[in-house]
Amino acid sequence: MFAGLSDISISQDIPVEGEITIPMRSRIREFDSSTLNESVQNTIMRDLKAVGKKFMHVLYPRKSNTLLRDWDLWGPLILCVTLALMLQRGSVDSEKDGGPQFAEVFVIVWFGAVTITLNSKLLGGNISFFQSLCVLGYCILPLTVAMLVCRLVLLAEPGPINFMVRLFVVIVMFAWSIVASTAFLADSQPPNRKALAVYPVFLFYFVISWMILTFTPQ
Repeated sequence: MFAGLSDISISQDIPVEGEITIPMRSRIREFDSSTLNESVQNTIMRDLKAVGKKFMHVLYPRKSNTLLRDWDLWGPLILCVTLALMLQRGSVDSEKDGGPQFAEVFVIVWFGAVTITLNSKLLGGNISFFQSLCVLGYCILPLTVAMLVCRLVLLAEPGPINFMVRLFVVIVMFAWSIVASTAFLADSQPPNRKALAVYPVFLFYFVISWMILTFTPQ
C-alpha cells in the first residue's frame, strides 16, 4: 500500500507550513537574561557600572567603539548638571545671579553638542545622532575635573600663581577632552573631511574651558 511513497519528492516551491517550537530550556534562559524581571536596585547598579566604564574610557582615551556601541545619555546629563552647579555663582539673591548661570551652561553644552552632531551628519559621518551626543557629553569629564580643581584653587588667595595654576589645569584638561573625543569620532568621518568635523569640537570645548577659566566666585 505504501510502497510507492518513497518515490514521491516534495517540490521546493511548495511552502512548508507548521510551527517551530522553541525548547523549554531556551525559553527559560531567555527569560532569565531579560531585564524586565530584575529589581530596581540591580538596574540602577548595572547602569552605574556602565557609566563608570565609559568614564574610564574617557580618562584613558584610545580608539574604541564602546561609547558608540553602548551609548547612553545618563553620563552626559550627570556631567552637565555637575558642571553647571559648580559654575553657579553664589549670591544673596540667587534668582538674579545663580539661576541664569545654570541655565546658560546647560543650554551651551546641549546646544553645542547638537550643533556638532548635525555638522557631523552633514559631512557624511556614519554615526547616529545620539551616539555623537554620547561621545561629546562623556568627553566633558576632563573639563568637569578641571572645574573641581579650579574651585579648590580659588579657595586660596588670588594672585598670579593662582591664575597660572588654573590656566595650566584648564589647558591640560581641554587637550584631554579634544584627544578623547577625536579618538572616538575620528574614524566615523570621511578621511578628507576630518578637519571640518574636528574644528567645531575644538570650539565647543574651548568655550567650556573659557567659562571655567574665567569663573570667579562671588
